Amino acid sequence: MRFQAFESSQLDKDYFLANIPVDGLQYLHFEDQKKGKVKIWISVAITPDQHAVSLPNLPFGGFWCEKGLNSTALETFIGMVTEYLRAKGVRSLTIVQAPKNYEPYSDLVNYLLLKLSWNLKNVLSHQFFTGSKKIEKYLLAEGPRIREKLKASGLKTSHHSISNFDFLKKIKAWNSEKGYNSSINEDYLVQQVSSYPERYFLLKLEKGDQVLGFVLAVLLTTNSIYYFLSGLDSSNESKGGGDFLLFELFLLAKEQKVDFIDLGSSDMGDIANHGLMFFKARFSNDISNKMSWIKEF
Repeated sequence: MRFQAFESSQLDKDYFLANIPVDGLQYLHFEDQKKGKVKIWISVAITPDQHAVSLPNLPFGGFWCEKGLNSTALETFIGMVTEYLRAKGVRSLTIVQAPKNYEPYSDLVNYLLLKLSWNLKNVLSHQFFTGSKKIEKYLLAEGPRIREKLKASGLKTSHHSISNFDFLKKIKAWNSEKGYNSSINEDYLVQQVSSYPERYFLLKLEKGDQVLGFVLAVLLTTNSIYYFLSGLDSSNESKGGGDFLLFELFLLAKEQKVDFIDLGSSDMGDIANHGLMFFKARFSNDISNKMSWIKEF
């Protein structure tokens, strides 16, 4: 194996968010190659006070592995990354390891980090609908019923690429009325959409010329779609808006030929949001954890 470390510019990674730097932070990319092929990689950002993060302001970062990797090689790579950062004077490394649906080796990564005395900071449970054929079967089974409900309600759903960002204000206002605080960095989101417009889709729920709900969906990887941000007008008396938007998300998933849909996490601060988890359970068939770790140097 050949270990390499270099300053990261815009690299060609399928997890496209890892290609977008945050201004003012130094980025480093680490990889191990075998016979000219990258077997393991991780990108980190280093803050001005010398703390490394993989990756800031993103759903996750962490270690990414290719098929055929063994545990010894992965543990060795983790050690080489931490020793490199330690030698540079970095004080800690924090990672958010992707759920196993994105990175099949995540369970092994989490196991090794525990054995290497990393400290577990947080666990978020993501709900998924996995299987491209199962997505098609779901649409065939549920499509007639949901379309009939849409027609009876006088509602319609659609999805489009993003032409402007006015929807962000509506989502923020709707969620604020419900007591939800938004932590979205709008400027950074605009940068992401502008850099990769083909990865983002806006789902709309409408009645006549009135928009009643939005979902912002993103192809985090080419084989997945992520239910990133949503909002519903609480003054609307029509029922089933969330169900209708999720049905539109399944239609988009089929169109994009993805392997799975990520419905995201369901937390209320330090406790589980069981109501939201119950709602998502009707549209999911898998659960996987996103684990945050820190190693102090």
